[in-house]
This record gives sequence, structure tokens and C-alpha cells, in this order.
Amino acid sequence: MIARFFEQDEELAHIHLLPSPGSKAENALVNTPAQAGLVIYRGCAGDRNPFGIAGALLVGNSLSGRLRLTPKFVGTTRDPQRASWDRELAIARGDLRSLAAAVDALLVARKRSVTAMGRCAAGLATVPVIARRRPDACVIWLDAHGDSNMPASRAEPYLGGMVITGAAGLWDSGLGGTLALANVILVGARDLDPDEKRLIDEGKVKHLPVTPDLPAQLRAAIAGRPVYVHLDCDVMDPGIVPTEYAVAEGLTLADLRAVAQVAAEHEVIGLEIAEFESQWRDGRPGSPDALLEALSPLL
Repeated sequence: MIARFFEQDEELAHIHLLPSPGSKAENALVNTPAQAGLVIYRGCAGDRNPFGIAGALLVGNSLSGRLRLTPKFVGTTRDPQRASWDRELAIARGDLRSLAAAVDALLVARKRSVTAMGRCAAGLATVPVIARRRPDACVIWLDAHGDSNMPASRAEPYLGGMVITGAAGLWDSGLGGTLALANVILVGARDLDPDEKRLIDEGKVKHLPVTPDLPAQLRAAIAGRPVYVHLDCDVMDPGIVPTEYAVAEGLTLADLRAVAQVAAEHEVIGLEIAEFESQWRDGRPGSPDALLEALSPLL
């Protein structure tokens, strides 16, 4: 059943509804940079339910229509394994290497990378590529969590909670570790483990909490550098989009748009969207439309 769902969505991803001539939507598309590429990652990355991968398909299909881009699909969909973090990584590593290659090809071609992925752990593949190809760039990591634990930080390590440290080579993911922690701007994190707090307190990772002056704080932290934006949808206030985790006092859609506008003042190397689930906990279908509208300055 899951396989049939993804086959159908792959076909739908090639159907684009064009806006009427002269409309605002058409003008926005005309002004969209032509040199962009869209990747939809449908492989696993520590998934504990099927809704993240299905959500990536929804986000990717919506982006395909908005940007009039035919996506490149990467990865093989599997049922959630719910295994240990290292076993999950071993299962996903082949698909994650394919994801890294897809993003790398876009950067080599001087195209902006736009990626829809189910889980943050897929960033173990993408972020080292960005860091290697563009060491001058900062990574804006929008997330309710720190994602900077180590394998020994918790009694039951979670792969998605160790992405930044893995991309920085503090532990070996087998996918590269070229990210400089000084180039990370963690935005909106409010559920932090002790080791994550320590990195922030020691000044190794820049952290910007949700405050009224967040746009100004972000502009100062970027300091004119190129940007790569990672969005974990649980950075949003609960109830805006369906996510596996819900952490109070997150970003509103207006906050997200303000962040996107500040990031768009700089060279945007790429954007990746993770942790959007295809349905709410009560079974209602999720829609990424409001989220993508808030992100439109980056698109």
C-alpha cells in the first residue's frame, strides 16, 4: 500500500498547474531563480512512523508545482524499523549517500538546492556537502531541538538528535564531517539536552531563541554570509503543521516569514524541509501550503 502511494505521487509530481498570465502567481514564478533543483528524499532516516516520508512527498509535490521544477526522487521507501540509532544509520546509509550525491550535483551545477525530506537525520547527508562545497556559508538550523547530542549523550540515542555533531565530525556517521560548528545558527530551539546546552554555553554553537527581535538577531548572526536553511517543522508553534513532536512557544507563520525574509537578504545556497508529517494525530490530512507560503522569500 505504501509503495503504491509513492508510485502515484511520483506521477503526480510531474503535473504542474500553471497560473493565469499576468497573475501575481505568474509574476512570482517569473522572478524565481531559474537555477534551482528540487530533490525529494523518500528513503528512511531513523523514521519511527510512515508519516514523515509521506509528508516529504506532499511538501515536494507542492514545491514542484510552485517552482515548476521536476523533482529528482532519491531513496527507497521502507517500513519504519524502530531499531537502534546505529542500525538505523546502517540501513539508511546507502540512500543517504545518494541524497548527498544529488545535492552535490546541484551545487556543482551552481543551482540552488531545495530538498524535501522526512526526517532531520537526512541532514547527515546534505549538510556535509554544503560545508565542503561552501565553507563560507552559515547553516541556519530551525528546530525545536538542538540536534547536537553525541551517541553517549542519552541512554537511548536518537539518530535525528545527533545531526549537527555528526555533520561536524564529532562522531563518525560515514557521511562526512566537514561542518564547522561556528557556522551553525540554531534558531528556535527550546527543548535542549545537557550536552546541547553545553555546546551553546561554551559558545561553540550560536543559539537564537524565539524572541520579538529574532529577525534582527538573525541578521547580525549571519553577518553577510551565504546561507543554507534547514527547517524542522517542529520549530513551529504546535497546531500550525502536523509534526511528530510538539513543543510549546515556537514560531508563528509570521515569525517564519520574517526569518525567511532575513535569510533571503543573503545568497541562499539552499533550503531543506524536514519533519512535516502527512497527517495530524487524529487522522486529518496535513497541508504544507501555509508553511510554504511563509517560506516564499526563500523560494
